[in-house]
Amino acid sequence: MSRVRIASGLVLGPIAIAAVLWLPTPWLALVAAVLVLGGLWEWTRLTGLSQPMPRLGYLAANGLVMAVLAWAAGPQLFALKAAVLLGTGWWVLSLAWLWRFEFAQADRGRYRMLKLAAGSLAAVPAWAALVLLHESPEHGPRWALFAVALVWAADTGAYFVGVRLGKRKLAPSISPNKSWEGFWGGLTGAGLVAIIGVLPLGLGWTDLPALLLLTLVAAMMSVAGDLFESLLKRHSGHKDSGRIIPGHGGMLDRLDSILAALPVFVVGKLWLGL
Repeated sequence: MSRVRIASGLVLGPIAIAAVLWLPTPWLALVAAVLVLGGLWEWTRLTGLSQPMPRLGYLAANGLVMAVLAWAAGPQLFALKAAVLLGTGWWVLSLAWLWRFEFAQADRGRYRMLKLAAGSLAAVPAWAALVLLHESPEHGPRWALFAVALVWAADTGAYFVGVRLGKRKLAPSISPNKSWEGFWGGLTGAGLVAIIGVLPLGLGWTDLPALLLLTLVAAMMSVAGDLFESLLKRHSGHKDSGRIIPGHGGMLDRLDSILAALPVFVVGKLWLGL
């Protein structure tokens, strides 16, 4: 499985990097919207929504919201920034849900609606954050790639360190395979990306402490995204969100960490003035 996982990454990674670096922002926004909606399709399954028409309606509503945000963004991109702030607030609140993981576990209509709302609050702001980063006047595509790459590095570091050294469980009730050793391995991987990325992002070495802080906070929040999807899977009894990516599972299994990290990264970047 590790070989299949690595092979899939070697195929898909360069495609994703090329898209982020070389696609114009409107085209990247469209591609990202399609991927996010694909993840939301799998999210609906984890909430217990099984009928095709309600699932398609949910996707259409989220697609319409993204289209309205793009149309109403304006020169200062206020609509996108508002969406990112909303998403950041949601992920902070989600930490309480992770703490009480049994909340909304029962298969009831009101809980399903709550989880669907959580999906929208996770997906749409992450899409808006990626567009904001890519549209940045200074090295926008590089910043967008950096934000995604730090999550990749955190996931990769956590996976390999956890497999080889993991002993102390991070969240056994939600995801028994995750360990504190993997958590620290993921932060180490993200920190290395920050060191490598200073100069390509147009920053100086004096900016490294701020960039490291931003990177580590975003990497930690990416863990929350991963855990929240695991919570949904535990509630629904599914092992993976899908099977579209060999060795990785579904689209959502690859997007969960990114959905949580991107809004927090953008808010932190603006706050730190990077």
